Amino acid sequence: MLKSIILAAGKGTRMQTEGVELPKVMRTALGKPLLGYVLDALPTKGRDNIVVVGFMREKVEAAFTDCSFAVQAEQKGTGHAVMCAFETLGDFDGDVLICCGDAPLVRPETFAALVEEHRAKGNDCTVLSGASEVPLRGYGRVIRDEHGGFVKIVEEKDASPEEFAVQEYNSGVYVFSAPKLRTALTGLRTNNAQGEYYLTDAPDIMLTRGDKVGVCVREMGDELIGVNTPAQLAEVERLLQERK
Repeated sequence: MLKSIILAAGKGTRMQTEGVELPKVMRTALGKPLLGYVLDALPTKGRDNIVVVGFMREKVEAAFTDCSFAVQAEQKGTGHAVMCAFETLGDFDGDVLICCGDAPLVRPETFAALVEEHRAKGNDCTVLSGASEVPLRGYGRVIRDEHGGFVKIVEEKDASPEEFAVQEYNSGVYVFSAPKLRTALTGLRTNNAQGEYYLTDAPDIMLTRGDKVGVCVREMGDELIGVNTPAQLAEVERLLQERK
């Protein structure tokens, strides 16, 4: 069993330009909302997609009536958003794929490869990571031990100079065992640069509890590009046009 949680509650303050008053995931590229591209690429469909909404949530809910929804009334970080999603998930005990609703370039085959590796390896958590030739800012780094094993994800704002230099980026896409993640979420804390609950802390918590955490590494290229600014929206639109 697989369900997906799509993080889509943000206002996108840097996107509130040109008099456009919309949630970030409802901004359009080639006439289609960013969230629409994400939903089309996911292996889950309909009610198995739980969209976490917040800012102007009624616009998202009206546009995607076949999805399930969870409400994040206050923006307290990605970990908090997933906590809100679990109120909708209830006692679901399968796997959950978690991604961002403002990253429309992730391909269906990438999501599928992540789920396949998660299950083939018998993981409790699998992080999708990759390198990219595209200059990136704001992405967490995947930190490994001397044997190549997963250690943690560190957010860019919290990274030491050595960690900042790492070129293996966290994509923000994961598959978790729902029961194991439910337990790990209780261990999240806000002792970080943002004062938020980071979902990126969950794999580390799971590892310390003896759960099996793995990494699915792919050459991500432009798939890692999310939309935070009007310039990024224009770039994403150009890349989507090229794919056509």
